[in-house]
Amino acid sequence: MTAPFPTAPGGTGPTAVERITARAAELGEGLVIHRALPTRQRRMVGAWCFLDHIGPVTFAAGQGMHVGAHPHTCLQTFTWMIEGEILHRDSLGSEQIIRPGQVNLMTAGHGIVHTEDSLPGASRLHAAQLWIALPSRFADCAPAFEHYPSLPVWTEQGCTLTLLAGRHAGYAAPTRLYSPLIGLDITSPQANTLALPLNPAFEYGILPLEGSVGMHSECYGPDEFAYLGAHHNGIALDLSPGSRILLLGGEPFNEGIVMWWNFVDFSRQAIARSQQAWESLAPRFGPVAGAEGRRIAPPPLPWTDG
Repeated sequence: MTAPFPTAPGGTGPTAVERITARAAELGEGLVIHRALPTRQRRMVGAWCFLDHIGPVTFAAGQGMHVGAHPHTCLQTFTWMIEGEILHRDSLGSEQIIRPGQVNLMTAGHGIVHTEDSLPGASRLHAAQLWIALPSRFADCAPAFEHYPSLPVWTEQGCTLTLLAGRHAGYAAPTRLYSPLIGLDITSPQANTLALPLNPAFEYGILPLEGSVGMHSECYGPDEFAYLGAHHNGIALDLSPGSRILLLGGEPFNEGIVMWWNFVDFSRQAIARSQQAWESLAPRFGPVAGAEGRRIAPPPLPWTDG
């Protein structure tokens, strides 16, 4: 469930930046990810409800990323590729390789299944994988998959900005959204200070992927998630040489959601029904070509009232 975003005393104006250390985990074959959302301190930023920083990692010979068939509901998966390639397959019959500078966007709606695999001979991987919670009025929509090979890219104040989602500086990303959001990748080859306008109606978070960023006299390194809150008209970012940061923002999500395993929904009972449907091979979660024998079993539900 979304926690209220912080405000200054009296309920108006921005507060100090909240520092959140992303949790490290290993997904197998030496693949380390850092999870910035959700955490105990911060569950969501706008409708962004999940953020994994994958890599950067160099694979040993014969290794790679191989994620078996697993389901999703009531969300969009959003993959931003920085280095390497991943093959996406899903139960709609989609088969798409995503390459650096591209986005894969999968809308789960009432249910979808997919796999993700690095390509044979792959040696490097660096990506961000995110989920976007669907508002309840869209949660049961038909599933879909979209690939975006081209996104708005421009240079500003010595930095390169790539708009992944939403609108900024007169640019509009093509990615399909169901909530007011922004996703922005910012790289700086040299030390720079970037003055970035913000929407005061949005709450924001920044995750350094490489290098570091300074804000309000504080420095944030790789995988230190900085939650800015809302009510900001702009911010000055002090970027170290060779830095890359991911800025996320959106209107605070005012519906309570439940997240469990790979499911998002609006009640424990709905999550339990989805898990039962997955375990019973219900048609709602169809097969994925090439995933034979790689079907991931969910852990037991952590509650008894579903």
